[in-house]
Amino acid sequence: MLFDETQKQPSLFDNIAPKEKEDWNTVKEESSHCKRCHLREGATQVVFGTGSIKSPFMMVGEGPGAQEDLEGEPFVGRAGQLLDRILKAINLNRNDVYITNVVKCRPPNNRQPSVEEMAVCKTWLEKEIKIVKPLFIVLLGATALKGLVEPGGKITRMRGQWLEKNGMLYMPTYHPAALLRDPSKKKPVWEDFKKIQQVLIKKEVGQ
Repeated sequence: MLFDETQKQPSLFDNIAPKEKEDWNTVKEESSHCKRCHLREGATQVVFGTGSIKSPFMMVGEGPGAQEDLEGEPFVGRAGQLLDRILKAINLNRNDVYITNVVKCRPPNNRQPSVEEMAVCKTWLEKEIKIVKPLFIVLLGATALKGLVEPGGKITRMRGQWLEKNGMLYMPTYHPAALLRDPSKKKPVWEDFKKIQQVLIKKEVGQ
């Protein structure tokens, strides 16, 4: 298998400044009362991001699924378990990164969020980015690519490339759910994450 099993461990980036942590808690609490779009009406709860706000990178997916909607945490279903194994393959665990979604409420029947829904919810994502201040953002799937970088972008054409927009670096790759449907996508995702690992190694040694 390309990706090994992982276990939860303390984050490598756990030195969270009190003020930053306070700001994150405040924004999370504010988001929990959000009713800016109709997605909240059909969702169990708002699913805010989790992980280390001192991480050098964020991972952004599409939106909560059924399990995420129940547990209130992103990427805890089968796709999330696969993401854990991918991170383990580059010597990280989910507490080493900050993981969130383009929209914070589950769309009905797990459909893709609309352009309007993504635009409304982007306020929360922008606040998360401001708090985390990541070195780069990993875009998990086409919806994240379209929502943050290129509305007409094709994940099949743009994955694996470092993209720059408004001073931020992005790495698009396939969503873990796509790997569950099509295991042949595991190899290109592994190539993408090796590029991510190289950037993290360079940052660690100060190059």
